[in-house]
Amino acid sequence: MSSLPRQIMAYAETLPEGAPICPSALLHMGNRAAIDQALSRLARREQLLRVCRGVYVRPIETEFGVRAPSVDKVIAALSALWGETIVPSGGAAANVLRLTTQVPIQSVYLTSGPTRTLTLFAQVIRLRHAPRWQLVAPGRPAGLAVRAMAFLGPNEVEDGLGAIRQSLTQRDLDELAATRAILPSWLAEPISGLVSCG
Repeated sequence: MSSLPRQIMAYAETLPEGAPICPSALLHMGNRAAIDQALSRLARREQLLRVCRGVYVRPIETEFGVRAPSVDKVIAALSALWGETIVPSGGAAANVLRLTTQVPIQSVYLTSGPTRTLTLFAQVIRLRHAPRWQLVAPGRPAGLAVRAMAFLGPNEVEDGLGAIRQSLTQRDLDELAATRAILPSWLAEPISGLVSCG
């Protein structure tokens, strides 16, 4: 391995699992064309994984072989890198809250950024642009509830809220109530009813 790919791999090994490696962060090692070529070569050898254009991650070596980094860690790192809100889809939220037993076949996340596709080895992850109201309270139960209700839709929202009521703390309910101003009326009204009963 020539010195530039070796330098890139040495740098990659200092990063936490799922941390993105971008050409612009490596310009201290050489010119852009050489860095792009070295990254492409490392990706062809599967020493790095190309997640999407201009973004690579290091695969993780385990006692059982090489695996892709955790999707959640990659998503969190990309969210920080791109300055976007990225959250699990409504179907995934409904599954977490036990409102459905269906496990989403595809990994789909909602994002404030553009729609695009990521890959980690053979796994395809879809980022789908979503309206602001579906991205509220990222990483918190109130946000999960909003996304799950969006998945269920207007006809099932009251039953869905009733089913998850016991799993929400007062703090979660307060945060859910605070989101009502940007929610569509078909969702804001039942949340108002839930909060007033709480």
